[in-house]
Amino acid sequence: MKRLSVSAAVSLCCLLFISCNQSSQHMQETRFASIKVSTSEINVTEKYPASIEGRQDIAIFPQVSGTISKVCVKEGQKVRKGQSLFIIDQVPFKAALQMAQANVEAAQAGVATAQLVYDSRVKLFDEKVISEFDMLTSKNQLLTAKAGLAQAEAQLVNAENNMTYTQVLSPVDGVVGTIPFRAGALVSPAIPQPLTTVSDNSQMYVYYSISEIQLLGLTAQHGSMDEVLANLPPVTLELADGSIYGEKGKIETISGVIDPRTGSVSVRAVFPNVGGILHSGASGRIILDRKHEDVIIIPCSATFELQDLVFAYKYINGKAVSSRLSVALTDDGRNYIVNSGLEEGDIIISEGVGLIRDGQDITLK
Repeated sequence: MKRLSVSAAVSLCCLLFISCNQSSQHMQETRFASIKVSTSEINVTEKYPASIEGRQDIAIFPQVSGTISKVCVKEGQKVRKGQSLFIIDQVPFKAALQMAQANVEAAQAGVATAQLVYDSRVKLFDEKVISEFDMLTSKNQLLTAKAGLAQAEAQLVNAENNMTYTQVLSPVDGVVGTIPFRAGALVSPAIPQPLTTVSDNSQMYVYYSISEIQLLGLTAQHGSMDEVLANLPPVTLELADGSIYGEKGKIETISGVIDPRTGSVSVRAVFPNVGGILHSGASGRIILDRKHEDVIIIPCSATFELQDLVFAYKYINGKAVSSRLSVALTDDGRNYIVNSGLEEGDIIISEGVGLIRDGQDITLK
């Protein structure tokens, strides 16, 4: 094996030193692209998971106990307000009604008799034929008869109501839901599930949620909740199969309570249900087109994530200083709308942020 001469070894060391020095200088002279932050306007399409409910979903329970003698409707049938849904066996209620009517007639006769006795006793008392005790006794008998009549009349009203309740009527215009009970089933007001549900589907309520930050942004933009509701644009509904519902909806209410578990607030939009296409219990997505004015927009490539938080590096006095951002992703998925963390005029590193450390000296291109 040949050995290097002293002069060759010295030459090799010099070459290695020069190479390392040039590499170090190259690393130190790496320049990074930057962006000066400015504001602009952008149209953003926002999508939110939504649940669809009928304007009214009314559970129908019987108000009297008995056996269903007739089911008057079918599942999915459209009904009008006041239309019969079920009939409960009326025979015992007819008998109770007849008895109550007879009791009223008997009580009326009793009052008439007691009135005759009292009137005659008053005359006899005036003629000093009977004592005051006898006259007052007849008066009390009259009052007792009148009280009995009032009680009988109250029982008659109750019997009439129970007779009416044997016809279970629809309280609203709507569509009949599932009918778990059939003719012959014994039902009562205490049954665990309703006879059926009638859904008022003329208009549909679509519920979705927005974040607390979005709510604060809306109120800051418009000044008050009433102004927010007045100025929000119509919304579009995307159905579960990806098709777009043909009618536009209007945001009607925004809940005043923020859910502490999710930090979100419930929003309700109302849609006309032309043709009965929408069904209570269905799901979809609300599509909201919003114009953002004077907002900061930066590319996603200029940010990095740490424990699900988004950061960007500001260029301050020759150093990279990390800044936590609150952002919303735009439609194209390549840019962020910055809600907080940056101000107009800031300079941020736009490329190679994964190679930088907080506080590192930076040279800009």
